Amino acid sequence: MRAVNVSSIGSYIREQREQAKISIRQLAQAAGVSNPYLSQVERGLRRPSADILQQIAKGLRISAEALYVQAGMLDEKKTETSVTDAIMADPEITERQKQMLIDIYESFRKEVRSDAGARTAAGAESRAGSDVSAAAAEADEAAEASAWAEASAWAEDAEDSADAEAGPLGTDPVAEAIEESGHDPLAATTAAAEADPWTDPSAPGNR
Repeated sequence: MRAVNVSSIGSYIREQREQAKISIRQLAQAAGVSNPYLSQVERGLRRPSADILQQIAKGLRISAEALYVQAGMLDEKKTETSVTDAIMADPEITERQKQMLIDIYESFRKEVRSDAGARTAAGAESRAGSDVSAAAAEADEAAEASAWAEASAWAEDAEDSADAEAGPLGTDPVAEAIEESGHDPLAATTAAAEADPWTDPSAPGNR
């Protein structure tokens, strides 16, 4: 008997459980073990005994021999030989019936292998698709952050340029023009009014 392959048997149990749509809690109850223990078995952290494998097989409604083979407790070739030998040794069926049973048995085995391969390929494709989607999302976020940074920098440059054109805070362009020309039209108008005061014709002394 070979050493128990905990990684292989754990993955196989998880695949069979998910295929049967059984929760880990339900399978643990059927096998008479705790949820944490079964979780550790599926992750390859614990090595189940033959008795526990038999109980798990009952919960999954599969043969215990299938789990024994995956765990390395039983040689697959010996299992195949025992089934074939049992069929061939049955004295109550004809040779033709024996061959038909063997053919059916082999077709079932091929179907199981094909389904397992398809599930493995689908899982790999799903993981690859998830990785691509995650990379695309990260690229979109990076592009959006870069565009936002460029827009912010452009806005700051435009604001600085506008402040430079407006000149120092508090500067009056009209006052600057008067100061440069040396002529204040408001002062000139005031002086002219004082020199020639306006007379109200309606005043009593002007009638």
